[in-house]
Amino acid sequence: MGLLTVGTPLSWEDTKKYAEKIKKHGILQFINLYKNLKDRQRDTLKWGDEIEYTLIYIDHKNKSARLLLKCSDILHVLQEEENNNPGSNQNAWRMEYADYMVEGTPGQPFGGCLKQFNRVEASMRSRREELMRVLKENETVICFASFPRIGCPGFTEPILASSPALNPSSNSLYYPDRAIYPSHPRFKTLTKNIRSRRGSRPSINIPVFRDINTPEPYNQDIPNDDGEAKLAVLPNHVYMDCMGFGMGCCCLQVTFQACNIKEARMLYDQLTVLAPIMLALSAASPAFQGMLTDIDVRWGVISASVDDRTKEERGELPLKNDKFRIPKSRYSSVDMYISECSSHLNDIPVNYEEEHKQMLIDAGIDETLAIHIAHLFIRDPVSLFAEKINLNDEVDTDHFENIQSTNWQSVRFKPPPSNSKIGWRVEFRSMEVQLTDFENAAYVVFIVLLTRVILSYKLNFLLPISKVEENMKRAMKRDAVKKELFYFRNTTSYDASDEQVELTIDSIINGQDNGFPGLISLIRSYLDSIDVDIDVGCTIKQYLCFISRKASGNLQTMASYMRNYICSHPEYKKDSFIPEAIMYDLSVHLDKVSQGKIGCPSLFGNPSTKSLNVTPPNCVKVSEEVEELTKKILSVKRINEDKLEERDTLQDNLTRSLGVDVIIDSNLQM
Repeated sequence: MGLLTVGTPLSWEDTKKYAEKIKKHGILQFINLYKNLKDRQRDTLKWGDEIEYTLIYIDHKNKSARLLLKCSDILHVLQEEENNNPGSNQNAWRMEYADYMVEGTPGQPFGGCLKQFNRVEASMRSRREELMRVLKENETVICFASFPRIGCPGFTEPILASSPALNPSSNSLYYPDRAIYPSHPRFKTLTKNIRSRRGSRPSINIPVFRDINTPEPYNQDIPNDDGEAKLAVLPNHVYMDCMGFGMGCCCLQVTFQACNIKEARMLYDQLTVLAPIMLALSAASPAFQGMLTDIDVRWGVISASVDDRTKEERGELPLKNDKFRIPKSRYSSVDMYISECSSHLNDIPVNYEEEHKQMLIDAGIDETLAIHIAHLFIRDPVSLFAEKINLNDEVDTDHFENIQSTNWQSVRFKPPPSNSKIGWRVEFRSMEVQLTDFENAAYVVFIVLLTRVILSYKLNFLLPISKVEENMKRAMKRDAVKKELFYFRNTTSYDASDEQVELTIDSIINGQDNGFPGLISLIRSYLDSIDVDIDVGCTIKQYLCFISRKASGNLQTMASYMRNYICSHPEYKKDSFIPEAIMYDLSVHLDKVSQGKIGCPSLFGNPSTKSLNVTPPNCVKVSEEVEELTKKILSVKRINEDKLEERDTLQDNLTRSLGVDVIIDSNLQM
């Protein structure tokens, strides 16, 4: 979702004039945040998930399923509870890039009490039910990571024409500007400015899935071509041309609050290694533009859809007007670890402005974190509002967030907002959204439990960052969960060498004889060491069983399930094409599955959890006691800091009046 500043949006030409100023002041804003909050300690574990839902219109009369452009009409209704009862709302709703998308989160974060894991699925079910209540007949919610016929003629409801002349923001041949969320200027501004900065429409080429009747070569139809698409499209590829094809996809994200900045940085590094594994495991995107493709995930599509690099930055022309060659889009996998103890594994050089790095180091920030922040700031702001150019860097953070929130990486390190109770956080961003509440809850609980195991056992999954990058490329391939090998450590100890082996996802998740024990085994060992409620234990057991069976191939990924459904449909001509009739039948089927009207054992088994979206009283009591203890600790710390400041002031005054250095005992009681 990103920074939702409201104001008068500037074009790229005007934004460019302020780019260096925005970046310099963004660095200063981070420095001020860091100075104020670097010593923040003992924040409790809080976490929450984000699900991006897709609104679908099912036209039974014409046997068609289309993306329903309705978020801007219903969002204010969904937000009524939060607006009327802030702090006690059960669910929270936010706009997303497209008008057929809406983001739902728990109204309040989940806590560290183990019983909170039994709330997740019920919370997701509550969100789905609330969303369904504001929809009308023939309107529904289906969690598509990518809608298979996005970009095809008539893929939206209402049906809209599309051409460069009709789309001033995207200039797209296929994706109408009206599909972009219309009630906030951020999204169309980003769309237009990314295209303007690049100097052309984004060029997204995905290899087509080769079936026995797929044309050779497959050449995509290019309607209303102005000449630009003909130069960009590749043979035997599905071609797309704007931000909507990527940011119009849906994902499942989890954000964790760490107890301090050190823990957040360490967790960021460890989760970076797990991001490709979880991307492959959650694969749910087999088709785009009405064609089956030879990939299973949305990641590469989104990356290309927001690639604003110029020809010089992409290495297609010699550097003349730009400063750097930039290897990847601003939507990409993590480029470096950010903990000092991990820095020796940063074996891919990263670009940064030396001035920015020096500003950070001069402010007392260590070199590793300084390089991370400076590296983010090689990207220009691509969304700027006239009212937000001149800000107070002591209190405002918009310039920092402007750059931070448009570096869309697989894991994000998030400083606390100014003047808030929120601590240092890490956002895990690589997972694809799943069809049902059970599946989404299973992935969320699995990754949250894994963070507890990492911190409790001080586990080390770190690889050279180049190996993580290679893993990300492998994770994007078709059926990667079964067919690909991934670099992974064979031991979890910090004391061992940094040797790595190539393992299947089955071995990484479920372990292997006389080798890596498996993530599931580590989680079960952790659970065995603590007291787990029977209902909670039963729920977690089902989630872990589900993840285990996904990794082993015993259960299909959503991508494989959809691909198999399409390929076995009687109207499929084995030519890779997905006609409207198949899309209709697929949507009707998935709608019944997601609402629990029919089962789907090949996708998620036959689960039956006792999830309830109620925080047990003992969890509330523990949370309140921890919060109160934290306040006391921080209060004592502030008192001690005040005493030290008073001591230093007295010391300075005495030194000036006496003309000699005076040292006051730091243990002196005042």
